[in-house]
Amino acid sequence: MALFINGVEIEDTFAEAFKMWGTRVIITAKNRKWALEAATKMTGFATSVIGCKCEAGIECELDAKRTPDGRPGVSVLLFTPSKDDLPKRLMERIGQCVMTCPTTACFNGLPAPDEISIGGQLRYFGDSYQISKILEGRRFWRIPVMEGEFLIEEKFGMQRSVGGGNFLMLGQDVDATLEAAERAVEAMQRVRGVVMPFPGGIVRSGSKTRSQYKFLIASTNDAYCPTLRGVVGSALPEGVNSVLEIVIDGLDVKAVEESTRVGILAACIPGIRRISAGNYGGTLGQFKIHLHKVLDAG
Repeated sequence: MALFINGVEIEDTFAEAFKMWGTRVIITAKNRKWALEAATKMTGFATSVIGCKCEAGIECELDAKRTPDGRPGVSVLLFTPSKDDLPKRLMERIGQCVMTCPTTACFNGLPAPDEISIGGQLRYFGDSYQISKILEGRRFWRIPVMEGEFLIEEKFGMQRSVGGGNFLMLGQDVDATLEAAERAVEAMQRVRGVVMPFPGGIVRSGSKTRSQYKFLIASTNDAYCPTLRGVVGSALPEGVNSVLEIVIDGLDVKAVEESTRVGILAACIPGIRRISAGNYGGTLGQFKIHLHKVLDAG
């Protein structure tokens, strides 16, 4: 059955999402500037596991009342396909991007049965001068650095998560499509437990899982490229000249579904002709985020 929102057609299809492992890191600092600086660096080059080994993003900012040490903070989510790979990526990014940043401290933001030792490993940077302290059953490490001390929690929780949720906005031109995508991301950022890992939360270079070149595992999603209409089997209706995608990673399916719902509703503005989603026929991903079902559930 056809579904329209504000005159925008919502295609009866689904986004195909994948099993991931996720964690939440709380970064605090003397002020908002330095907390954001560390979080921005930590989540850099983390758009897609295809080329970045992990996917990460800023979940939200936290005021001093919502952080463990009463300072301004930022919540970061990080995801990997492999459980064994998550500790490596977290160690690299906290060690190189948070510990190095002035005035920061780093805390576990995800109580979970599965835990990984991050502060317990980074403590060795203290060269035997590090000091541990247990507060309310949680161990923290104070690592001496030139500026003073870097405080980090010993263990960080991780859990099974979801990556690759998505939807596509098919618009009449670049301006309308970008405005729709920006509105969608703004709405989705209010949903806890998800991040949109691409620049500004938006993807213009959507991919497919095949290529004419044997050395590539992914290539441009030609069916949605307006300049290839008439050259390939196009999925674009008449009047569509620009397509943007939003990819969603979440700590659970419900968070991905809710962010999809609010994002689609926000994206249904004049100039958008259709909302669709990327999938591989259900053959690769373990989760199916049906657009009509998600909207009906709201």
